[in-house]
Amino acid sequence: MIRVVAIGLLVCVGTAPVAVAENAPTPTPAAPAPQPAPPATAPIQTPDFAYGAYQHGYYVAAYQEAMKRLKDNPQDAVAMTLIGELYRQGYGVKLDYAEADRWYARAAALGNREAIFALALAKLTGQGVPKDRAGAAALFEKAAAMNHAGALYNLGVMAVENNGVFPDFVKAARLFTRSAELGYPDAAYALALCYRNGKGVAQDDKLAAQWMARAAAEDDVPAEVEYAIMLFNGIGVDKDEAGAAKLFLKAATEQNPVAQNRVARLYASGRGVRKDLVEAMKWNLIARAAGEKDGWLDSIMDTLTPTQKVAVETAIREYNGTILSH
Repeated sequence: MIRVVAIGLLVCVGTAPVAVAENAPTPTPAAPAPQPAPPATAPIQTPDFAYGAYQHGYYVAAYQEAMKRLKDNPQDAVAMTLIGELYRQGYGVKLDYAEADRWYARAAALGNREAIFALALAKLTGQGVPKDRAGAAALFEKAAAMNHAGALYNLGVMAVENNGVFPDFVKAARLFTRSAELGYPDAAYALALCYRNGKGVAQDDKLAAQWMARAAAEDDVPAEVEYAIMLFNGIGVDKDEAGAAKLFLKAATEQNPVAQNRVARLYASGRGVRKDLVEAMKWNLIARAAGEKDGWLDSIMDTLTPTQKVAVETAIREYNGTILSH
């Protein structure tokens, strides 16, 4: 239910470039701060009209039902957490971070782990409450003790950042492992990077590939790109250019510029896919518009026939129309 921006920058990424197609400039994609996903399971343990209304987008009804529940039971921490989320998102009520945090605080005092986690993130970012990194860490620890995967993950990121001093990768890797084992894809991605680059754990391409594959299977886009690179080059996993092409294409359709560039190169060279210069140039221009420039692909564009250039323009229009319809 709670979706929030994660903290800091994960710096488990190495610097060694990995080739994914002939003549390709191929730096490993930079690791963004992965965003905590919603809890793996709904915080409601029994059938619940308020949460059901929330899930289906009936936010006013969700608010009304949650308030009704509180009238019947003033200690209903789950209802309090739901109301906090509605205020944080501005769903069915006026967006109000401070009011959201008041509800989270009430629920947290009653031991609701989702509210504890949400309040920790509010303190970390200063959203509705004064920034308080130490207070956030204490709340993350409390939620982590209750096996909250997002709290474990964020503690791992905090260990990497370590208040600007020497990163504690060993602690981070341990926390990422616990979170990843609970099924948290961002943690699986972070742990894979640690294994790939030997940060906090012994360098191990096979374990890196295993964790990256798990994150990619959960639709983590950066993981899809990294695992595609590993598949294409046979790093920690059997080489599979066709499998890599499928993952690159999936990430490309999810607006990842690096993947869009790699798809263009694969179509241009016929690696993992049937050679198709129109598709190659379509993806090249899309990637270029997103800032991923490629002189080699641009030089191919100059060799297209007028008919092929028209086909590229048509393909881009169709692609943009599909994006807008979503």
